[in-house]
Amino acid sequence: MTDNPVTHDPVQPRPVVARLPKYAAGKPPVEVPGLTPYKLASNENPFGPLDEVRAAIAAQLGTNRYPDTVSTELCARLAPVLGIPAADIVTGAGSLGALTQILATFAGQNEDGVQDEVIFAWRSFEAYPIVVQSAGALPVQIPLLEDGRHDLDTMAEAINENTSVILLCTPNNPTGPILTQQEVDDFIARVPKNVLIVLDEAYTEFVRDPAAVDGIKTYKQHQNVVVLRTFSKAHGLANLRIGYSVSQPEITSYIRLVATPFAVSTVAQQAAIASLENLDKVMERVDTIVAERERVVTALKDLGWNIPATEANFVWLPLGETTTQFVELADQQALSVRGFAGEGVRVSIGEVEANNRFIELCRANSGLLSS
Repeated sequence: MTDNPVTHDPVQPRPVVARLPKYAAGKPPVEVPGLTPYKLASNENPFGPLDEVRAAIAAQLGTNRYPDTVSTELCARLAPVLGIPAADIVTGAGSLGALTQILATFAGQNEDGVQDEVIFAWRSFEAYPIVVQSAGALPVQIPLLEDGRHDLDTMAEAINENTSVILLCTPNNPTGPILTQQEVDDFIARVPKNVLIVLDEAYTEFVRDPAAVDGIKTYKQHQNVVVLRTFSKAHGLANLRIGYSVSQPEITSYIRLVATPFAVSTVAQQAAIASLENLDKVMERVDTIVAERERVVTALKDLGWNIPATEANFVWLPLGETTTQFVELADQQALSVRGFAGEGVRVSIGEVEANNRFIELCRANSGLLSS
């Protein structure tokens, strides 16, 4: 008897996976002889964590033990800083991990086969379309206004019976502008109460505009508002992956059901606690970055660069078709910047020397903006 082996097609992912855009992390800088390389591509804090935080990290010896899955101690320390109940906080692996938990809870494909729709501005955080589609939902991208701001009117008009979540990124990554409190209040008034509104405030510590939306104040007033925050940027803990969402109990109770167990390590939790205990020092560093941001923005404007108003730790150069050329020129100066082909370049505020070199690069290539 002859064995006839059964042949099968190779294992294939869900069809949606083939359609997902690829997340492009910031690349390390090119080594150039005689130049100190600087990475200005990932919006990282150039100072890193405080010494007190480094000590807290080094003191963690229990890596053979699972962490507290609900980050009890961290939430208890964070709550009075924010002026909210600890029960309103759900931690996650960075603000992106916290967002993934929210989408897994409130957006996807329903039992009748109809996809929920998630509305967000575009261009915005490039992970949005990835995590929305991964959850099984349909992304609805609304183009930004010419000044890099959300088009809230068009976003409101896009709401229909299938809309489940709306993402508002403020300051917007990668363009930089904030949403004002008045804008958000007016927008919320146009959104049905059964639609979840997520205020992504990953860069909130860098905001200095008094008109900017206050996510914590807003969630207290609206049951369908969730706020996203992170320790990656201002606190310099990007590598430890610790963020959180804030929402009222009617929302957090559902998010906890699908939250990834043990997503935030004990090392990360203790680092975040140590950073909160030294928040004044953290904010001193943030103030330094903000001052550098203002110096860079002023220099670019003096050079004739027309860039969007930014309240984050980065600036946006709307270079369009010359984007790739500028990225290559930055590489030649040992500067890693984040280019979005055909659209523009996002440049993080880094060390003073790096910022000076970036300014000089813009001085030498100011013609690219109008070409």
